[in-house]
Amino acid sequence: MKNVYDIIRRPVITEESMTLASEKKYVFEVMKSATKPEIANAVETVFEGVKVASVNTINMKKKPKRLGVHFGYTSEWKKAIVTLTEDSKTIEFFDGMY
Repeated sequence: MKNVYDIIRRPVITEESMTLASEKKYVFEVMKSATKPEIANAVETVFEGVKVASVNTINMKKKPKRLGVHFGYTSEWKKAIVTLTEDSKTIEFFDGMY
């Protein structure tokens, strides 16, 4: 069984995700095998007072990277964009970022 703290790995902090946070859309890196209902339940459980309207997921593919003569790939991961309802509270973690 998946734990809610295992489903949400970390928030994604970029310029684009901070722009989306003003529209009550938050970006997280999630477990590769997590489904949309599991992600919505995990966000509502971890952040109290939050209601999820929708979840969009994106599978991020690996990219080639080089450091000098060493060659490799970045890891594949899954990104979730969580949209909250209008009457929902905001997530306090993102409030201090922008």
